Amino acid sequence: MFDTKGFTLIELLIVVVIIGILAAIAVPQFSKVREKAYFAAMKADMRNLSAQQELYYATNYSYSSSFVDLGFVSSEAVNVTAAASTSGWSATATHNALGAAEGCAIYYGNTAAPTIGSVTPAAEGQVVCTN
Repeated sequence: MFDTKGFTLIELLIVVVIIGILAAIAVPQFSKVREKAYFAAMKADMRNLSAQQELYYATNYSYSSSFVDLGFVSSEAVNVTAAASTSGWSATATHNALGAAEGCAIYYGNTAAPTIGSVTPAAEGQVVCTN
């Protein structure tokens, strides 16, 4: 007499709870992966800037803080600042999605090592990040 096809309210609630638990596990993992991607982009930009500085030095016998002269373009949402002299250069990178105290730094030659957050590169040519 009654059609017994379909789901009961309890079965639907159990499915919703299981989906909620899976979402609660996945969201923090996604945030960690996204933060790793931000730091990977900043590290790549620091290495690319380093290569561009060395190419510029090979031609001009000095370093440059002008990204136009270097032909350097940073990744999307990555902010790179550089300072240079004839005998060395330094740079820091931050990402728009992270705080200003989080980022990466590098230096080379006779220049002061930059500090990002509380981190300073221990050796020239070494990219260090706050993560």
